[in-house]
Amino acid sequence: MKRPLPETVQRLRALIAEKDLEPSEYLGPKELADKTALPLATVETLLSGGTPPADTVNDRVCARIKTLADKHASTPREKSDLVAEIAARLGISQAWARKVVDGEKMPNVDALHGLSNFFGVDGEERFFTASAEDALNRVLSTRLEELEDPPTDHFAAIMEHYGVKSTDLRSHASLTPEQFRMVVDGIMRNFMPPRGGDER
Repeated sequence: MKRPLPETVQRLRALIAEKDLEPSEYLGPKELADKTALPLATVETLLSGGTPPADTVNDRVCARIKTLADKHASTPREKSDLVAEIAARLGISQAWARKVVDGEKMPNVDALHGLSNFFGVDGEERFFTASAEDALNRVLSTRLEELEDPPTDHFAAIMEHYGVKSTDLRSHASLTPEQFRMVVDGIMRNFMPPRGGDER
């Protein structure tokens, strides 16, 4: 079960200090606002433990679509092209697509799903419908998990196993032919299925 947002922020700050990391890389309000399509003031309020203004699901969906659209199209020409592309992708009129990207109309479920794919957002439709607190907590929880349990660099582990310190294979001087062969052999054994085995 996910921690509530205040606990996530508190734990993140503790780990950032413990690992001597740059806070702005994990808790930078501007970057988080871009990531969540939330207003900067809302992110700053949430990070400081405050409560943002109340809104409805329709309000959030319309506002976040407009934020994403404005980010993707900063000029009138780009906006027209974006509207045309969205209209074609979703099978709706350009007039309706214009109102959706301007935050004036609430799209139906099918259109919202199409927009989540179009903009490539995390969480699909929930990206648009989640409360500001949940939206920010989703992003910060992922960062917290990465700090608490960093992903294993399997390639680096194999390199270290064979006593090779450099992971840049373009630096030929750092690898002898024998070391390079051993690394490749190790990769093949660890990542490729065995021949014969279960093949049918």
